[in-house]
Amino acid sequence: MSGRASTNIRVAALAVVTGVAIPNAAEAAEHIDGAHLPVLLGLPFAGILLSIALGPLVVKEWWHIHYEKAAAFWAMLTLVGLAFVEGPAAAAAAFAHNMALDYLPFILMLFALFTAAGGISISGKLKGSPLVNCAFLGIGAALASLVGTTGASMILIRPLIRANQSRRAKGHVVVFFIFLVSNIGGALTPLGDPPLFLGFLHGIAFFWTARMLWPQTLFAICVLLALFYLIDCYFHYRENPYYYLWDAPEGRSGLAAREGRLRFGGLINFALIGIAIGAIVASGLWRPNVGFDIFGARIELQNAVREATMIGVGLASLALTGARTRAANGFDWEPIKEVAYLFAGIFVCIIPVMSMLQAGADGPFAPAIRLLDYPGGAPNNAIYFWATGLLSSFLDNAPTYLVFFELAGGDPSALMGPLANTLAAISLGAVFMGANTYVGNAPNFMVYAIARDAGVKMPSFFGYMLWSGSILLPLFAAVTWLFMR
Repeated sequence: MSGRASTNIRVAALAVVTGVAIPNAAEAAEHIDGAHLPVLLGLPFAGILLSIALGPLVVKEWWHIHYEKAAAFWAMLTLVGLAFVEGPAAAAAAFAHNMALDYLPFILMLFALFTAAGGISISGKLKGSPLVNCAFLGIGAALASLVGTTGASMILIRPLIRANQSRRAKGHVVVFFIFLVSNIGGALTPLGDPPLFLGFLHGIAFFWTARMLWPQTLFAICVLLALFYLIDCYFHYRENPYYYLWDAPEGRSGLAAREGRLRFGGLINFALIGIAIGAIVASGLWRPNVGFDIFGARIELQNAVREATMIGVGLASLALTGARTRAANGFDWEPIKEVAYLFAGIFVCIIPVMSMLQAGADGPFAPAIRLLDYPGGAPNNAIYFWATGLLSSFLDNAPTYLVFFELAGGDPSALMGPLANTLAAISLGAVFMGANTYVGNAPNFMVYAIARDAGVKMPSFFGYMLWSGSILLPLFAAVTWLFMR
């Protein structure tokens, strides 16, 4: 290794560890050209995904104690590689940019919604029969487009787990919850999922998603609910052979009479969740063109207000919700702690991969990107759907959406007009296929962590992919055949 390369690596590592800004960092960040990055820089991203997949299986005890060390290792390997190829200034600037503009909003939003939703308790004698579970999933899927997939997931996952606590087989209930509530249900408004909110910020009309995506979304939700009902009836019947497919024999007089009246606690948290959602929407509408630089990353005033609001919502929830309510909810910090560490590593490791994608036809992924259009130049909407979706299964679906948004022309007028079907394919791919893996969308891993900590025997990383591959991929093939020909 040359002396210059060795010096670059040491300087970049020092900058990252100490958080010291390097002069001209902003200019350096703009010069990370994905067209010239070696594909080897994508290996740490594959490494951290494999660590998340295999760690809990191969070194289970070590992983649950030291997962943050694994995340830090792959992140540092990425930054060292970037420093070697692009120089320490560019590596430090890219790190600061990604952490300040992508990771910080992501984790603060999760903190606010996780804390506020954790203060909402739903009590009563609700039992997890197939009908009750279907009602949970259906309500959650509808709620996801109103309060976001993260908000709906955090509000409903604990009550759903408690309703099914007496059942032996319940991992499949959480799996379908991730499919419907944490992903597919959020396809109808920009509030539902971050990719759609990015489209809104780039000029897509607020109600365009509901107008264009409701047939595909309704089809997917109905198919999944019907399939879930059959699967849940099977597992429930195995545990209780006297169970009738339409309901338990003693329950035909109605859910309320049999299960008891539901009671809600911590209702102030619904208002706090509304404040958080309002801050997210306001940050896309209010643009005073005022900002400041932190380590070369430009922080706009509206975004700073949004992040401060998220912190305020979380702290207010802790102050206004009684400890007894949180204890009854089984609230603890471990799930968000795990998400914070692992996704910090993912957000760093994703830097060179996203740069390569953004290089488009000039980058290392050019052969795949050229498949997006037919030979005559017309967009192949089915390929846009699957390309956006499969990448969103492993990469952050918000920037993935933006990459394909730009590859499709980036003009909101055209994308809502003659290219509306192409934008629909991109939008559906980013939202729907985030359900393919635990890391495809922010709430997936959070729901997994909460369920696992509550004692639910959840599928492993690859076990979950067996569920999603066998159920979702045929569903998405049907969506392609019905809506994208």
